[in-house]
Amino acid sequence: MAKQQGRRAPKERSAPRGAAARTGRSGGRAARPSSVERKPSRPLEAARGRPGPPAAAAAAAKAAESRGKYVYCIIQSDEPLRFGPIGIGAEPADVHTVSYKALAAVVSDTPVEVFDATRENVLAHERVNETVMRKHTVIPMSFGTVFKTRDDIVELLRAAYEAFNDVLNKMEDKLEFGLKVLWDREVMLREIENEDEDVRRLKTEISSQKGSTYFARMQYGRLMDAALESRSERYVREIFEELRPVSVASRANKPIGDKMIMNAAFLVAREKETAFDSKVKQIGARHDKLTFKYTGPWPPYNFVNIRLKLERARDGE
Repeated sequence: MAKQQGRRAPKERSAPRGAAARTGRSGGRAARPSSVERKPSRPLEAARGRPGPPAAAAAAAKAAESRGKYVYCIIQSDEPLRFGPIGIGAEPADVHTVSYKALAAVVSDTPVEVFDATRENVLAHERVNETVMRKHTVIPMSFGTVFKTRDDIVELLRAAYEAFNDVLNKMEDKLEFGLKVLWDREVMLREIENEDEDVRRLKTEISSQKGSTYFARMQYGRLMDAALESRSERYVREIFEELRPVSVASRANKPIGDKMIMNAAFLVAREKETAFDSKVKQIGARHDKLTFKYTGPWPPYNFVNIRLKLERARDGE
């Protein structure tokens, strides 16, 4: 039977400076299909109870064969499941499972093509994983993972059956949270100037010199860069140390831009979620000169690395 746990979608709260309110992913709502669907007209023979032309049936079969399967995640389930029209596509595709024994791939039908990482496509990929994780432990797949046939997916599940089960068992009842920390560089520069005697001396020397100040300014720049790096590393180290007791694992990703000093992901046991929340808020409250961006819960994107070759359709194949 399926292994199911209670999941809830990421929360959204305001995030003032110095505090660490948790938010979910941003973005618009998923497009909903029209309540009135236009049905294709049937051939006259079919309307009268007789089979349609063989050519029409062959064309329909060929069209079905040309469609691939977009894979969002892998879960444990030994029965077919349906999640509704929430999948990737201009009109949200119906999301369902393809199973092998106690494993299931969460998929939707799609043309066999390379998907562009547009905002709409990425949000659709995330939306499916967030929906599924409410009741299941998930192994999230990389964006744009497409297989040509259902049989290809079954073969994947069969070939990697033990590995997938092992990862799912390890990720059971665990959630991912993201934490980004930013600062105002100019505020930090002024703070360093007030606190560091060598920096203050050099700044005074530069302002009082009548001749060339090139070498003094170079030395001043090196001192400031070193002081900023040291302070940034200290903040990051302290935050990781404080969050270690309430997390299972952590990962430091590369900061983005000049203002970000920390870009981290934390794997948290479900039973420690409240403790982790409280600790992040405590840290944020103590650092009023830093801005915390705290998101989750997410599927364990940063702690499961599953990358599969994208099958691409080419004319003539």
